[in-house]
Amino acid sequence: MLLVPTTVKANEEIDLGLQEDVIESGYHVISDEWQSESITRVDSFEQRVSPSAFIVEENNENLLSQRNSEGYHSDVLEWSDSQSAVIEVNAPKKGLYQLNVDYYPLSDPLVSIEGAIMVNGEYQYRESRRIVFPVDWESQSDEVVLDRRDNQVVPQQSAIEKWYNTYALDANYYEDEPLEFLLEEGKNTIEINSLRGKLLLGDITISSKKEAISYVDYLEQYREEEKIDDTIILEAELPAYKNSSYIRPISTNSPSVTPYETGVGYLNTFGGESWSKPGQEVTWNIDVPKSGLYNLSAKVMQSNPSGDTVFRTLSVNGDVPFDEVKHYPFELNDEWYIETFGKEEPFYIYLEKGNNEVNMTVDVSPYAPVVRTIDQMMKEIEDLTLSIRQLTGNNQDPNRDWDIVEYIPEIEDTLIEWAKALENELDYLLALNNENETTTVVSLRIAADRLRSLADEPNEIPNRIHELSEGTSSATQMLGTIMIDLQDQPLLLDQLYLHGEDNDLPNAMAGWFTKLSDNVKRFFNSFTNNDYSVSEVDDETLEVWVNRPRQYLELLQQMTDQYFTPETGIKVQYSLMPDEAKLILANAADSQPDIALGISNWLPYELAVRGAAVDLRQFEDFKEVGQNYSPGAFLPLVVDDGVYALPETQDFYVQYYRIDILESLDIPVPSTWDDVIDILPELQRFGMNYYTPIAGAQGFKPFQTTAPYIYQHGGDLYDPDGFGTQIDSEESLKGIQLMTDLNTIYSMPLQVPNFYNHFRYTTLPIGIAEFGTYVQLTAAAPEISGWWDIAPHPGVEQEDGTVERFATGSGQSMMMFEGSGKKQEAWELMKWWGATETQTEFAATLQTLYGPEYMWNTANVESFKQLPWPEEHKEVILEQWDYLLEVPKTPYSYMVEREISNVWNSVVFDGEITRSSVDDSIVNINRELRRKLEEFGYIEDGEKVKSYRIPTIELIEGWLEE
Repeated sequence: MLLVPTTVKANEEIDLGLQEDVIESGYHVISDEWQSESITRVDSFEQRVSPSAFIVEENNENLLSQRNSEGYHSDVLEWSDSQSAVIEVNAPKKGLYQLNVDYYPLSDPLVSIEGAIMVNGEYQYRESRRIVFPVDWESQSDEVVLDRRDNQVVPQQSAIEKWYNTYALDANYYEDEPLEFLLEEGKNTIEINSLRGKLLLGDITISSKKEAISYVDYLEQYREEEKIDDTIILEAELPAYKNSSYIRPISTNSPSVTPYETGVGYLNTFGGESWSKPGQEVTWNIDVPKSGLYNLSAKVMQSNPSGDTVFRTLSVNGDVPFDEVKHYPFELNDEWYIETFGKEEPFYIYLEKGNNEVNMTVDVSPYAPVVRTIDQMMKEIEDLTLSIRQLTGNNQDPNRDWDIVEYIPEIEDTLIEWAKALENELDYLLALNNENETTTVVSLRIAADRLRSLADEPNEIPNRIHELSEGTSSATQMLGTIMIDLQDQPLLLDQLYLHGEDNDLPNAMAGWFTKLSDNVKRFFNSFTNNDYSVSEVDDETLEVWVNRPRQYLELLQQMTDQYFTPETGIKVQYSLMPDEAKLILANAADSQPDIALGISNWLPYELAVRGAAVDLRQFEDFKEVGQNYSPGAFLPLVVDDGVYALPETQDFYVQYYRIDILESLDIPVPSTWDDVIDILPELQRFGMNYYTPIAGAQGFKPFQTTAPYIYQHGGDLYDPDGFGTQIDSEESLKGIQLMTDLNTIYSMPLQVPNFYNHFRYTTLPIGIAEFGTYVQLTAAAPEISGWWDIAPHPGVEQEDGTVERFATGSGQSMMMFEGSGKKQEAWELMKWWGATETQTEFAATLQTLYGPEYMWNTANVESFKQLPWPEEHKEVILEQWDYLLEVPKTPYSYMVEREISNVWNSVVFDGEITRSSVDDSIVNINRELRRKLEEFGYIEDGEKVKSYRIPTIELIEGWLEE
């Protein structure tokens, strides 16, 4: 990141605290302050406030009567759309209290319902800005469903519609107890604000903390109860419900698990990577024949890639029975073993006769101290890096000497203190992992050694900055990886056992003879089991190659077999395509499929100009089908008068911004590039900046990063007849000038390896990014959920006051091959797959079964409107899609793309004049243009013999309306 170089005088110290903390401290910091001030918990207090006592707006129509309360015992409040519910609490004395809420979810269960809690008009700590209201999920049916290969299919999931109850919890689950709030003696106001989602709000209860008990005290309560010696076995893959739809059963190919049969894909184990996120809960119903004390065991495999111990918290019938089953450890073991809770001295757990619920929750709280230390250190390293950048002006000349200590005298001590802090956490990690050298332990040691090495030669840091904070092997990169690894807590279960202390349990591992027999059977099965690999198909079956992971293909095959084939009689076989570039080779060898799905949007053009793709405009209903998509998405799929593919997914470039940071700094969300420039001084004053996709590219800047500047200024890349470029027009030059000025004059970042991380850590609290960033923030940044938002791409204001926001949006496409002998059948499948209903069901099912990281960005506009995404985000993306303007393909477009990139590099790094650099590029483009157009028959002997029409949005719209 490059800030405006600061003039630094000799002996003038650099302040490391460039980036001030503009939001509240974390809960653990505030808790320590309360403890130091001798603020304690209150004993035996509870005040329940019903919705009728909520302080709401006058004549509020959202207060519903009991008959509209979905079975609640009183009136309820319908709570959504940035609404707030305020209650008054009379506290008996100043102290710490917990908050509990009854609620009934109303919004799409795939969209997290989130709120925020203010006490007496303020957020007391950062975690109170995001409180989650979870929803439970269950399988829609207990019936076993098989796919075409007779493998069991993960059942469809549905949210359980009921009234729920939750304490206010840390949404990151670093705290192992409900959050506490400081109330003053007497009257207090508590305001619960809606951030996202919709629900019915019932009673809100303020109470003192419920104290936990030890196992000794727990056992004393039940000393008269009988110790049961029965053995009850429960298959773990059959839970009653869970709080994440995508915690799922897994097919494990091992004779050590049950049920198992060689060559049959039973869903015979549960969890694994799908049950690894902090706070994920799974509940099993266990029916016991009589009341009494039972031991509890689980058959597990713990093969965490990092090697770290994973933790679970055990609950029975809704409560943690005693302290010793909080954050219970499961050590690394890549073979099946039976873990008895309590180990050598098994715990006894009391269960009533009949149905009982046993619950296990992913618990990351033991690692919280390490994560917090790393998180704070990464921010401090970022501040130090910014200070060095300010001092050196981003000059990394190895031949230049720096006297960093003169300007940052505390730098050596700072690096040593960081290394000591990491070494302390290293000892803590070793203790948690029974002194095992896990990947995180090794990485933490290397990071500490690297910091000490830099401290030994601080004046060399400008030339070794890649070891500190930039590069794949930097200390910052290693620390970031450790944070991710520690929060990943996978555990695979096969069976649960209730039993007596002396009962014999089944062997965890199959015997050697069983394993040998299974290996022999699998060897022979390998000759006949293709399992989605490319293979011969009969003349009645469509062959479709899919350039996507197996999960996508399996779901697509299931939906096709369930809906498309019965309706049309057309059989379809999907195969995994490991490399889309092989399509060109397959076509040359005449072994191409009928259809290819999930391919890059440049590939249909390359195949079409070589006569290998089918022009879809020949089908009578193309116009009707094409109206499902944004016209701008077709531009790279056109050759002359033909359209050779359909958009399948659609990307989008929108503006991401941190609500909390911008509000704290009183910075508006920019609408135009002039607005962006206006907010830069305030951002940079706090060590922050604005991100553009150019900074995310390496040396080569693709069209996605450069074309929007040209399009927004009214420029273009090509002459209308395709025989020239227009990047030297006045409009295009204005766009290119702005593109370079943002870095040379306004000091935007030159290179940002990972915007997502900088956005999380607030160094880049606003910027332009694509769909991939949206998925990352949704799935992997829970700590800022509800406190970031999106807005349209900044643009250029026109004379009439409108703003042109044109941007690219390359997605994936689907195409049909000219060599197919079943073109009409292939067209029917393409229509069905791209249809609104199919895309909507596919998107919802994919996200339900596999989680938010499997969000599907369909190119079908009507389907996109129905996706389980926040409505306010869909509105922004749809608005931006109105400005979708993809770059058309030409035989020489790669040269235009390369030369625009070269212009940026020469202006920004070499200080060349923009117009001069563009003029030089025109010469190179024209030379390549003539060569490529001659190759494809548009030019002969230097003369134009055939026109080459550059497609436009107006042309596409005309085709779809004619």
